[in-house]
Amino acid sequence: MRKLFLAFGLWLLTFSGSVMAQSTAEKEHNFKVAKNLETFSAIYKYLDLMYVDSLNADEVIGTGINYMLRSLDPYTIYYPEEKVKDLDLMISGKYAGVGALIRYNFLLKNTVIDEPYENMPAAEVGLKKGDVILAIGDSSMVGKDVAYVSNHLRGDAGTTFILTIQRPSVNKKMKFKITRRSIQLPAVPYYGVQDGGVGYLNLNSFTMGCAKDVRRAFLDMKKQGMTSLVFDLRNNGGGSLQEAVNIVNMFVPKGITLVKTVGKMERANKEYKTTVEPIDTVMPIVVLVNDETASASEITSGSLQDLDRAVVLGTRTYGKGLVQVSMDLPYNGNLKLTSSKYYIPSGRCIQAINYKHANGGYTEHVPDSLTHVFHTANGREVRDGGGIKPDVEMRPDSLPNIAFYLASSGRDSTEVMWNWELQYLKKHPTIGPAKTFVISDADFEDFKQAVLKSGFKYDRESKKYLENLVKLAKFEGYYDDAKGEFDALEKKLNHNLAKDLDYNKQTLKKVLTSDLVSAYYYQKGSLENSLQFDKQWKKAVEILKNPAEYKKLLQPAVGQPWVKLEPAINVAVDKKQKSKMK
Repeated sequence: MRKLFLAFGLWLLTFSGSVMAQSTAEKEHNFKVAKNLETFSAIYKYLDLMYVDSLNADEVIGTGINYMLRSLDPYTIYYPEEKVKDLDLMISGKYAGVGALIRYNFLLKNTVIDEPYENMPAAEVGLKKGDVILAIGDSSMVGKDVAYVSNHLRGDAGTTFILTIQRPSVNKKMKFKITRRSIQLPAVPYYGVQDGGVGYLNLNSFTMGCAKDVRRAFLDMKKQGMTSLVFDLRNNGGGSLQEAVNIVNMFVPKGITLVKTVGKMERANKEYKTTVEPIDTVMPIVVLVNDETASASEITSGSLQDLDRAVVLGTRTYGKGLVQVSMDLPYNGNLKLTSSKYYIPSGRCIQAINYKHANGGYTEHVPDSLTHVFHTANGREVRDGGGIKPDVEMRPDSLPNIAFYLASSGRDSTEVMWNWELQYLKKHPTIGPAKTFVISDADFEDFKQAVLKSGFKYDRESKKYLENLVKLAKFEGYYDDAKGEFDALEKKLNHNLAKDLDYNKQTLKKVLTSDLVSAYYYQKGSLENSLQFDKQWKKAVEILKNPAEYKKLLQPAVGQPWVKLEPAINVAVDKKQKSKMK
């Protein structure tokens, strides 16, 4: 009995000591917070009182706030009152305006219409690609940048204004009366059943209500005879976690825990389960992903992978395993802050980057050697800490340097691609079906001659690498011995624009075709058109048409023990984290 008492006494002393230490640490933390806030306030008061120039409080304090947040992570952002609408647009996908993509043309030194959105005010009144924006109401837009023009195009839904433009194709000014309305960017810009009963569905954002759009599209394609699905999440930067759960719930049974969030505060810890009966649990699915697939897109693709419900194809995803919440601030501001990490069905967190607070926001990627093995429902190995690794890795065709320079609009740009496309639109009131249209070889030759006559120049990567190699050889003392070889190589790499255009002909034809199709058939047509060139899509179709290969991809690799696992999330947290969670 005495031993038991002594043991209990030792435990009590240990517990009391830890409580006292925790209390002391807490007091020290609170003191540091109060000290620094008081110091910051005192510094600003002295600056405002004595600094040689008058201070702009919004600018100076706003800069201080932003630098403070930069020491944390890139997703914790302060939105003052005048920028809260940007946050609302990100969450809802809605804004009040005219519905058009605009860009700045450096050659014209004006902002122009790049692409009106289908069934939106801009398209309905007849605005076209290439229209130069001269005035909005009584305000001149001549020489104004995209941000300035965009702010004036947006406004309260129902308000009307006169837009003055210059249309290059007819070389005259035109005026349009436009009524702003609530613009909902389509979360599903295109879906359709392709040859062989393979459905294609493109989801470009996880805005509120997008799961309903996906559901409607899926059921519509199923009615049309769809027997398998390619779900395209490439370049989808995410959005609502709940919408991701709702989408996965369409394809997996009710009652499965898909996501757990774990944060410092107990209210940040939450489980997201499938709550309704699915609409299809057997149809073969391939999910397309790339390095811009992030956040809610990774929850969707990762959950379908962990539950062996779909084959993931493409390149490793972005690796954002953090969750943000929105907090109201005084004076109508808002703070979007990172509150927790999320864990998907296998128990893994796919956050790829460690943010080092102590070093002013220094970041480092989680090396593969420090990631951990988890298992899917069928027992396949998957890893944490680096995004979603596809079951089938396939890189897309890269854009050559010359195509990038031709398509971009910079200060030194000749805008030759833009001008050629406008001339094409002028000459061709209509084109063939979006699904199969490609510009002809004769059209490309016409474009090539326009580029050669325009004075277009671009930086070739091979020349840059050669120049750097020459510098290194001189530094290390090898240049003189290899000078002849360097001179010969420089001659072979000599700039030949006509040759470069011919060499990259097929890629340039794709870029031109895509731009033109979007002008005739909007974003929906451009996506449909792109499938004929898309090798990742073609590989997905190949897998779906081979049931044996599809099934094999969802089983453990040869030599790996096959263990049937129950889909469940086991979140490992350290003792300190556990104490905070209680």
